[in-house]
Amino acid sequence: MSLIVIGLDVCRSSVVCCKLFGKPTEPRDYYDDSAEFVTCHADAAGVGRLLDMAKGYERAIAVMEPTGVNYSQLWGTHLARNGVEVWLVGHTQLASYRESLDIEDKTDELDAMALACYWFDYNANPRRFVQVRTGAIVRIRQIVLRLAHLNRVQSPIINRLRQDLQWQFPEAANVNSRRCSANTPLLWGWIAGERKSTKYDRLYSQTVGSGLRPEAIAHAQRLCGLSGEEWELENELRQLSALPEFAAYQRVFSRFQFGQRVAALLLSQIFPLENYLGDDGKPIVLVRKGKQSGKPTKRHKSRRRFEKALGCAPREHSSGASKRSSVVGGSDLCRIALWQWFFTSIEVRKNRKTPVSEELGKIYDEQKAGGTPIALVRSRCRGRAARALFYALVEELGD
Repeated sequence: MSLIVIGLDVCRSSVVCCKLFGKPTEPRDYYDDSAEFVTCHADAAGVGRLLDMAKGYERAIAVMEPTGVNYSQLWGTHLARNGVEVWLVGHTQLASYRESLDIEDKTDELDAMALACYWFDYNANPRRFVQVRTGAIVRIRQIVLRLAHLNRVQSPIINRLRQDLQWQFPEAANVNSRRCSANTPLLWGWIAGERKSTKYDRLYSQTVGSGLRPEAIAHAQRLCGLSGEEWELENELRQLSALPEFAAYQRVFSRFQFGQRVAALLLSQIFPLENYLGDDGKPIVLVRKGKQSGKPTKRHKSRRRFEKALGCAPREHSSGASKRSSVVGGSDLCRIALWQWFFTSIEVRKNRKTPVSEELGKIYDEQKAGGTPIALVRSRCRGRAARALFYALVEELGD
């Protein structure tokens, strides 16, 4: 079978390509003496040039990093539509692999060649590659990222508007205005002229401030526009999350009291759970000799990968008498979302409304009362929650 592997280093408006028909014996020498690189720009000619490189082969493979949702998506979409297999390599994996090739420098050309070489070394182990999401889960992921972006965009606008209100309309400057339906938040909608309110009419008629300025009104109008976009995305997210293929996941999420956004974010990261399990559909558990005890010790490989994907798996860094660990890798968004969920649903006793949240809350209370530093308690409990989530999903999906 004729085979071509194209390593693609994705840039902002172009890709650097390296074609390989087999892994070079000495990659560094090959790069210096024989490697050929082609730059394709993000236009019709550039896309056509890339696709021409893959023509005439029984199997064509493109290997790239998942560079954001936007840059790599253009190239991946055109390649997939034209029958080229797209394989994704994580940033961390590529960095360590490049060092294993004795390549200390980092250039677009070296990355492209390293990506192509990576496929020849690890194509037999799909777990070495980033999962390619398809179907509804792709759209859920896009919506989750868009909602996170909108949240970041709104914060500085709200802060600026509140500062303006301190001297223009101080009676409303500290009001916590939130959207509870399709309507925009009442205060922002009233300032923008899009909603009526006798309450704010009365307060404004008696204000000691200097009156609303055009800049404040413009900020409120921006917030109303962003709020409307959020509402539409949340509606679509609600419909997608209710699809039958996600029903078992949603049942488990409800036991943990995950809100819609947190549940969707976790779903976009871990679906399908089978990616973390063995060929028999069960968690991979290896028995190895313990380094300290010398006794048989279980290594929970599937659970560990699951925890790492959620940003909850610590990595050990030890040297001599120094021993420490830190959380490295995984989804930053998931890590932050789990922190926020823990603060609101577990630490606040009155919000514990399910057996799962009660159990996690009990562990939190006991460790906190025992004098354990609060940051460590939260980290441990968050890890415990990720572990409990994994086993709950395994049980639910296995029924």
